[in-house]
Amino acid sequence: MFEQEINNFIKLWLGIILSLCYCYFIGKTKMIPVGTARLLCFLPVICLFLFVPLNLSTLHLGGTTAFFIAWLANFKLLLFAFGKGPLSPPSLPLPRFLAIACLPIKIQQNQTLNEQNGHQTITNNAVKVLLFVLLLRIYDYSDRIHPTMMLVLYSFHVYVVLEMVLALVASMARALLGLDLEKQFDEPYLSTSLQDFWGRRWNIMVTKILRPTMYEPVRDTAACFIGRRWAPIPAVFGTFVVSGVMHELIFYYLGRVWPTWEIMRFFLLHGACLTAEIAVKKATDGMKWRFPRAVSTPLTVGFILFTGFWLFFPPLLRCRADERSLEEYAALGAFVKKITALTFSGFPIQGS
Repeated sequence: MFEQEINNFIKLWLGIILSLCYCYFIGKTKMIPVGTARLLCFLPVICLFLFVPLNLSTLHLGGTTAFFIAWLANFKLLLFAFGKGPLSPPSLPLPRFLAIACLPIKIQQNQTLNEQNGHQTITNNAVKVLLFVLLLRIYDYSDRIHPTMMLVLYSFHVYVVLEMVLALVASMARALLGLDLEKQFDEPYLSTSLQDFWGRRWNIMVTKILRPTMYEPVRDTAACFIGRRWAPIPAVFGTFVVSGVMHELIFYYLGRVWPTWEIMRFFLLHGACLTAEIAVKKATDGMKWRFPRAVSTPLTVGFILFTGFWLFFPPLLRCRADERSLEEYAALGAFVKKITALTFSGFPIQGS
């Protein structure tokens, strides 16, 4: 079962790469102008990318493909169709185009800074791996842990797994193409407000993709009616609507059950609260008074966890995401042992 999933994964990604090669050469063709004509050429690929995750059944391979391809790659192609976004530089070579399209990465801008931070990054990743292993051991005693505490552990699990997956992608991109992963998280547990959490600390790559595809067009349109000062309010809320729709889609890929729209309500609630926060700051000229960090951080993180326990995690648990993830780790371990045994069985043993 797991071996078949890996075979499907490899075949699907070969198809993804070929599809992106087609988009690359369409973009290089001067006969097809930027705009609607190029978008029409990209539509078959965009539709294919929406279908691809349905061919994978595991949480980790299917969820990663859904996030990277059905969401990020499609949004990058939409921007590319209109001559915008990270795929648009005319001098971008094909290998880098493919890497940037498939993965949440960016071209290294400051090699010296990367070298200075390299040791710290390795240390942080090692700590996260150790914490993840400890978390898996804690799950063995889940029947003795309070359900609320288990939800806290699941929240930590989601954060650590995302960090580990993206760190692995970063290492591969850096080794093969000299590219560096777009920073995804910046200690979100230290957020002092919803604006700080969603805009600066959590899933930063998604924020940067949603800004040109949703936030800026809505802001510019709204500015014609309510002025530049208040135009960010509907733009922020509209961005959360789109984010909610995309999360519902990814949860459908994971569980293959019709959405109950709890995820959508989670993002609508946070969008409404964030727009209220921005409106208050604008009305008070940036809120020159602020709560101390010792107060604002627990309030912010507490609100995010509470709303997550209420609306975000129930759909995830209904599709047995907790049980399936542990089953996939066990299957991966068995697969690695099998491959290792087959590899070393070809070497003669001394004394035999």
